Amino acid sequence: MTDSIMNKAATMEIPINSNGDTGTLTEDDSLEQAAKLQWSLDEKVGSSRGTRDLQQVMVSGPNLNETSIVSGGYGGTAEGIIPTSSIKGSNMHHSSSSSSMTAEETTRGVAVEKLETVKKWSLNTYKCTKQMISERFGRGSRTVDLELEAQIEVLRDTKRKYENVLRLARALTNHFYNMVQTQHALGDTFADLSQKSPELRDEFGYNAETQKLLCKNGETLLGAINFFVSSINTLVNKTMEDTLMTIKMYENARLEYDAYRSDLEELSMGPRDAVAMARIEAAQQQYQVQKDKYERLRSDVAIKLKFLEENKVKVMHKQLLLFHNAISAYFAGNQQQLEQTLKQFNVKLKPPGADKPSWLEEQ
Repeated sequence: MTDSIMNKAATMEIPINSNGDTGTLTEDDSLEQAAKLQWSLDEKVGSSRGTRDLQQVMVSGPNLNETSIVSGGYGGTAEGIIPTSSIKGSNMHHSSSSSSMTAEETTRGVAVEKLETVKKWSLNTYKCTKQMISERFGRGSRTVDLELEAQIEVLRDTKRKYENVLRLARALTNHFYNMVQTQHALGDTFADLSQKSPELRDEFGYNAETQKLLCKNGETLLGAINFFVSSINTLVNKTMEDTLMTIKMYENARLEYDAYRSDLEELSMGPRDAVAMARIEAAQQQYQVQKDKYERLRSDVAIKLKFLEENKVKVMHKQLLLFHNAISAYFAGNQQQLEQTLKQFNVKLKPPGADKPSWLEEQ
């Protein structure tokens, strides 16, 4: 637009004076007029453009993200200009994307692990349930160790009988404790009547001394019986129970072993294509794992049964001898032999008033 105006200015007609002579304009005057015209046009264009820029700035405001950092100072080349928006945006985007990817990968890994665990548990439960039903209805085969099964059955029968002995021994302890308490009360009553009945002082006195002696011997016998009950309780509810827990684990391992063995046998009788061979190989690996577990637990059960039998004989030999000697000495009235029996087996009597356990022991 400026170029067209300049061309027009250069081709303008020369003004004519009133007398018809052309006005003589010097070269400097013509250049000065052209310069003034150019300046006025530039001012108009610049003012209009500046007005538009100012209006835009006032409406939208300065965009701080579009500011630039000039590394070469004022007047430097464009190579040293680094947009700050690119620096800030790239760092924030990289950190947020990396953190979100890490959290997502962690969550996905945990979910996959849980899913695999549930899948394995469901498959194992299905196989074991199928094997159990097959065994109950007589359609499935079962691995049996006759010698070990016989020992396990003997242990369970022995535990039932020892539980009965423990129940009766506790009943005897309760009854005898009540009898001793009755003898103690009766001895106190006889002693009181001996003081208040002069005519029967000697008779009440003899009976009071007898009941006190019986009460003392009864407390000694209670100490022996309580020791017997405690030892039997430990043998039945701890030692035997621990062995039975191992036996339960062994029986579960046996069921799993038979389940995977049956599964492998079914796959072996099927087709022999590539897919079937892959399944057979996986079943073979699972079968070997279950077989190793079954054999390990079978060995553990055999060892525990052996040590349990030895421990049972040792404990019962001592406890039965204690029970026999204490009962015999008490009912024979031999106080010295009764006390000697407790010393022989290191039975310590509780102090008076300590028969009932404290509230801490009951918790």
